[in-house]
This record gives sequence, C-alpha cells and structure tokens, in this order.
Amino acid sequence: MFGRKSESGLPEAFHVYSMQQAIEEEFILDVLKNYTPYRLAFKLAHGGKEYDDEQVDKAEGLKQLARWVRLHPYNISQKVAIIVEHFRSSVAPLLDSHAKAMAVTGSRKEAVRYKLAIDKYIRDEGYKNIKTLVAFSGEVSDPESGPDKFSEANMNPELRGRDLREAFDTDEYRILLVANKFQTGFDQPLLVAMYVDKKLDDVAAVQTLSRLNRTYPGKTDTFVLDFVNTSDRILKAFLPYYKTARLSGVSDPNIIHDLQAKLDSARIYTSSEVDTFALAYFDPKGGQRQLQAYVAPAVERYRERRKAALQEGDRQGLDALEVFLKDLASFIRAYDFLSQIINYGDTDLEKRSAFYRHLLPWLKPENLNEPIDLSGVELTHYRLQDLGKRRIRLDDKAEEEGKLKPMTDVGTAVPRDRQQASLSEVVEQMNSLFEGELTDADLINYAHHVRDKMLESEVLAQQAATNSKEQFALGDFHDVMMDAVIEGLDNYQSMADQVLNNEQVQKGFAALLLDLVYQAFQKQSDDKQDAAT
Repeated sequence: MFGRKSESGLPEAFHVYSMQQAIEEEFILDVLKNYTPYRLAFKLAHGGKEYDDEQVDKAEGLKQLARWVRLHPYNISQKVAIIVEHFRSSVAPLLDSHAKAMAVTGSRKEAVRYKLAIDKYIRDEGYKNIKTLVAFSGEVSDPESGPDKFSEANMNPELRGRDLREAFDTDEYRILLVANKFQTGFDQPLLVAMYVDKKLDDVAAVQTLSRLNRTYPGKTDTFVLDFVNTSDRILKAFLPYYKTARLSGVSDPNIIHDLQAKLDSARIYTSSEVDTFALAYFDPKGGQRQLQAYVAPAVERYRERRKAALQEGDRQGLDALEVFLKDLASFIRAYDFLSQIINYGDTDLEKRSAFYRHLLPWLKPENLNEPIDLSGVELTHYRLQDLGKRRIRLDDKAEEEGKLKPMTDVGTAVPRDRQQASLSEVVEQMNSLFEGELTDADLINYAHHVRDKMLESEVLAQQAATNSKEQFALGDFHDVMMDAVIEGLDNYQSMADQVLNNEQVQKGFAALLLDLVYQAFQKQSDDKQDAAT
C-alpha cells in the first residue's frame, strides 16, 4: 500500500499517476496557469507617548501588529473591492453564468469580517445575483463587528438548516468564504476562482489551490488572486507533487514513543486524566463540553506554570513550556501520518492523540498571551499592488528541490529567542518590513483629515442625530465633503485632485467617509449624554 524500497533503500510507489500526467490528459486543470500575486505595503504610526516605554515581547508584538493590520477595516475593504470586481468581470459570466469562487481567509474572525464587508459592498454597489456563504467552525466573539457571537448559522440565515455544501451547489450562491474549512476534500467543479488571504505552505498550498482543478464542460481556465503568498512560495509547495512524491530519507516509526515519553515527563497532565478523557471521547453519547472539562486540569496546570515563570522572570521555565507546546503539535502530525502505515497496537498512543488534539487549542499563544494595547497605533499609509498575472511553471530542473523530508527530527523543537522592545520600536520594525514605495496619495490619514473638517459642521451634526446612516448620506453630506476636500487642497494636493476629478474615486472616498463621519457624530452624541448623566 505504501510503496516498496528501491535499490537506494528509499520507498518508491508501485504506480504513479502524476499531477503532470493528469493535467496533460485533461483529467484535471492546471490551477497555476493564471496566478496573480499582490504585494501589500503599509506604514503604521504610534501616536500615544504614554506607550513609548512599554516593553513587549518583540516577536509577539510583531504578530499582534500583523493581526491588527489584517483585521483593519480599510485593509479588508480594499481586498473585498478587488474580489467582487474581479468576480463580476472575469468569473461571473463563465459556465453560462454558473461559475463560483472561494475566498480563503486566515482566521475565523477574518472570515466574519470578510462576510460582513463583502455583503455590504455588494449591497452598496447594487449588484444583483451575487450571494455569499461563509464557513467556519464554532462561534466567534468580535465586539467590533457586533454584540452577539457569530456562527455559521446566524451568518448564513437563509440556509434554514440546509447543508452548506448542498446550498453552495445551487445557483443561489456564488462566493464561499472559508476559514480552515473546505480547503481539503471539497469537490465543487463550478469553482473557477480562488482569492487567497492566508499564508499557505507545502501540502496545504497544494490541497487548497487544487479545489479549482476539477473539470467541467466549458471550464478551461482557473484564476488565483493571492494577497499573501509569492509565486516562488507556491512553486516550492507544488514541486514535490508534480511528477511524483519522493522521500529524501526514511521515517523512523519509533520517534512517536520517544515523543510520548518526553511529553509525559513534562507533568502537565496525568495518565489518569488521559484515560478519563478517552472514555468520554470514544463514548458516542459524550458531548463537547464534557471533553473540555476533562482537559481543564492540564490547561490550568500549564497556565499556572506560565504565570509563575513570567512573574519570576524564569526564562528556562518559559522555554520548556514553549517546547512542550511545539511537541504536542509534532505528536499530532506524526501520529496521524505514521499510524496509517504502522499498526502500533498501542491504545496509549491513540488516547494521547485525541487528548492532545483537544488540549492544544487551549494552550496556543493567542489564547494565553495578554493582548498588547494597540490603541495608540494608526494605519497611515496603504497600498495593495497587483504584480501581474503569470503562469507558474513546474519544470524538470527543480525536481531535486522538491523532495519530501521524512519524519526523523520530531520532538527536537527549541524555544524561540525572546527579545524585549518598546511598542514604538516594534511598529518601526513592522514599517521597515512592509512600507514599500508609498506616497501621500496612499495616506489614509487624509480621510481622517477630511472627516475632522466635516465634524465641524453643525448642520451635519443635527442631521446625524436625527437620521439613519442611509438618510444621513442623502442630506448635506456630499456638499460638506467636497468643501472639506477643496479646503485641504494645499496640504493634500495629489489626493484632493483625484477626489475632485475622478468620479469613481469620489464615490469610493464618500463611502469610506460616510462610516467615519457618521460614527464620529454618534460617538460625540453618546459622550455628551454620558457627561450629562
């Protein structure tokens, strides 16, 4: 089933029907034929001096800043506009107007915000016959988007209990947004385009983009618009699988036992806790809340050790906990793979695999680290540049670079190097990584400048207090906006010229300002009421 040893001692397949052959025989489509990467450039400003001396973990600070940018409404709105307009012009007319697209987001919270933003854009532009679905597991809390938790059920209210796959197969829905769902094993031949806003590596990249490779009468091309990955990264991911998957060495099946012993020795959990969890896990009548209760003691133990290590400045203790977390993930991956090839006949391994899988999400850094106060950070410059459509070619000369590595070094994780830096230094480093070639025409600050001028209007203040946002837009909003644009000509010549002379830019700028101005007036009104009481 899993190949035979060659003269070199490495496993080889009994038979190969390669991706290359399948494409040449038109059994599947080449999903890398029309690949368009984008390059994001931005600058951040750190406004409040009160945060200048705050010391933060540099790596964690960069992660949280990157997450903050990815979730920023302006960032999502720019990508949504590209997605919808590309779908309308290049995808919607295909396959007798039945073609569909998938948007791959980086997190469940991003999926929520993408769904809200894309539906709003479609409504605002008055586009018909473009309906979306969103797929993610569990519930998402995002107070900035709404007071209640978000789920597949309340974000897809028109499903009314229908299976999401079956609903997407109808003519009713055209775009599916996903977060860690439907990236593997999802068979929808009408998928023609994919919009990627998630980092993809190795086999995950191949599996995700290959959702597009199904053939269908009249389907000759596919489109990939990628906001995160480079063409080189995607090429590297596909190379090992283009002709045949080859190993550069032989996996050691005993590493799983060594890793079990290492994890047990950390004393984060006990064998009895694993056994009790397993009884509930393999009980068909067991529930999710019951399983969470059984991993709770291990979670509490881990958090208490981490809290104590932070308070005492115990770097060695923090490093050990970080390695434990990496080893948990390594065990899950290794056991999933090796247990398909080898019958270990060891129930302890099976129990731990299930236990670790439920324990790991509770111990991930984003669920443990204290959030860094980013209230003083502003997105000042932004540019999303289309780098041009190209065909990624999987040629012969790179075949050796595409060999798969065997499982030989599982459990050898090392802690990362922790560096402390002030938040302003982290912002500066983020800017050095992503600023690119930016001009004043990219200034988001300009929108805030115009907003501030518009907030001086008593007429708008009265209209905002007594009207909905939609009604507010029909009042004096546009005239006051144009007056503010003209008043700012001297300081923002390039941006003002575009707003004054380009109707499309003016329309988009007005849509951006409508939210900013209306929300600001509402906040002013709320603050006055709070002060009065």
